Amino acid sequence: MKQKHEIRIALVGDHDDRVPAHQAIPLALDRVEDETGIGIEYHWLPTPDVGDGAGLHAFDGIWCVPASPYRDMNGALTAIRHARENRVPFLGTCGGFQHALLEYARNHLGWSDAEHAETAPDSARAIITPLSCSLVEAFEPIRLLAGSRIAEAYGALHTQERYRCRYGLRKELEADVFAGPLKVSGYDEDDEVRAMELQGHPFFVATLFQPERSALQGHTPPLVKAFVQACAQQGVASK
Repeated sequence: MKQKHEIRIALVGDHDDRVPAHQAIPLALDRVEDETGIGIEYHWLPTPDVGDGAGLHAFDGIWCVPASPYRDMNGALTAIRHARENRVPFLGTCGGFQHALLEYARNHLGWSDAEHAETAPDSARAIITPLSCSLVEAFEPIRLLAGSRIAEAYGALHTQERYRCRYGLRKELEADVFAGPLKVSGYDEDDEVRAMELQGHPFFVATLFQPERSALQGHTPPLVKAFVQACAQQGVASK
């Protein structure tokens, strides 16, 4: 039976049935609902509809989903900032990871002119830049850091995940970006940042890979399950 409480999750992004991750997300949430008994109501929230973010207060969790560039980058950044500053459980995957970095750089680090090279390729302040090796449909190993929330979710220090990505953090900025509460929680075999989380937040985790896609192979993504459980815990605590 479902638990008495039901959570509402905003899927921030521009839904496209052709995107494998978008196909996987409902499957992943359905599997988590079946396994946990937590009632999940989710809504696809197009980035142009985010506006000033006032409507985000209706949700117990925010998932910034893959498939960027978004139709409205500011909509995605507004949703991420809302989750970060209001302690709303947050999951960012692929494009969500990239834009979580951008939002943090602009609004927490004060790098107001930070840009994403996908949408501002000529910017001297692009912090998200093309990967040295494209990860479109790559299936690669990830090393998770001991004691991190993501390692706890997986119950392991290693996993292998699917990507569909061409952009990541500019390597030379890593030390500056992660000097504060935002910390790296996963690296690939070349020590490139592939997962991060915000310390002191109930749940703020982002991955460059797309963990949701394991649902397409009939598996429950551990990170999605942990996100949903955090939404439920936060929802109960706020009532």
